[in-house]
Amino acid sequence: MTGDTASEVPQPPKLLEQLRGRLRLRHYSLRTEQQYIQWVRRFILFHDKRHPRELGAVEVEAFLTHLAVAGRVAAATQNQALSALLFLYREVLGIQLPWLDEVVRAKRPARLPVVLTREEVLAVLGRMSGTYGLMAQLLYGTGMRLMECVRLRVKDVEFTRTEIVVRDGKGAKDRVTMLPKKLIPPLSDHLEKRRLLYEADLDKEMAGVYLPDALDRKYPNASSEWGWQYVFPAGSYSVDPRSGAERRHHVDEKLLQRAMKKAVQAAGLSKPATPHTLRHSFATHLLQGGYDIRTVQELLGHANVATTMIYTHVLNKGGRGVISPLDN
Repeated sequence: MTGDTASEVPQPPKLLEQLRGRLRLRHYSLRTEQQYIQWVRRFILFHDKRHPRELGAVEVEAFLTHLAVAGRVAAATQNQALSALLFLYREVLGIQLPWLDEVVRAKRPARLPVVLTREEVLAVLGRMSGTYGLMAQLLYGTGMRLMECVRLRVKDVEFTRTEIVVRDGKGAKDRVTMLPKKLIPPLSDHLEKRRLLYEADLDKEMAGVYLPDALDRKYPNASSEWGWQYVFPAGSYSVDPRSGAERRHHVDEKLLQRAMKKAVQAAGLSKPATPHTLRHSFATHLLQGGYDIRTVQELLGHANVATTMIYTHVLNKGGRGVISPLDN
């Protein structure tokens, strides 16, 4: 075999490329993909670029201990690193190692969430306007997570039924929450302006958006349809890091975080409130209003009612038809 022929033999993909491919095959989010690759890379570099097949429980524990002692990372961060290594060994290398199940996960401290009073919520929302003000009101009025609001699609806003369908939430679950009646007029106005932007993109043949789970192959024209557009789009086009396609993505969540931080400071609050604090406040205010904790659990999308119970010990105080706290 000549040198030229040998050079044409395809080389197997590198480990990190194999990891990326497996994560995409399992439909992990882009953020999780980036974090897992980063942790595996750090693990390999920490052990002088030795291949993970050569490493065992001692090396994994040494790496996790280094993160906790030298890196002083939070328990959740340390557990994410362990999850990345578990995925690497089981899903990529195909190695079932009993010792990985025995590696002790860092215990997350049981902290109570930051919750704003109704007056504090009004003070913060009153100092936010425009798109970010509308998004903040949605977070408090519906209990959505930050990224659930940012990724909201036009088709999932039900004005007639006053509902919002949350797609692919935490744990890849769908759920339904209420649409506050007070937000119907401003949200309708926002979507009218959004429609104009969509039509302008359509004229430029730039109206396509990202579709989950390879739906773009199943429905080739769906990405340019109005219903699939993001309710809160970015101000410009960007390149999709996975497909390389240039298109309009959803708004950057950091912009909403900054807008709320300014509002919290302007309201003179000492609490470290973030957009996620509005979700905590939503749950707490519903429970204080007498709604059943199981109902609140369903609205929040919690898999276990114990997660919901952290907000309060109020149980079974009634309430069949749920009214958003924003409408009270």
